[in-house]
Amino acid sequence: MAYSELLATKLRKALEKVTAVEEKKMFGGLAFMVNGKMCLTAGADRIMCRIDPALHEASIARKGCSTVIMGGKEYKGYVHVAADSLRTKADWDHWVKLALNFNKTL
Repeated sequence: MAYSELLATKLRKALEKVTAVEEKKMFGGLAFMVNGKMCLTAGADRIMCRIDPALHEASIARKGCSTVIMGGKEYKGYVHVAADSLRTKADWDHWVKLALNFNKTL
């Protein structure tokens, strides 16, 4: 499945002032690596955010957010956010900030 160029462009814009960002195609999407660590990805109709696992349960309670499941396994600290839940700059800022804050701890 191809990733959404619109989502990728919005992530690029959100990360434009962040240093050490590298893009890599993986998991059928486009990953944004920050300081060599996967931070965010653009998929076909959602983004993935790597967040503090301690914030996982509160995050998935938000509309459009769900736990990443790969190979039947749930990954705490990895969440998908549906594109239709990213309507405002504040929506984008919330998820990007969570991912960048956790990235600093890795």
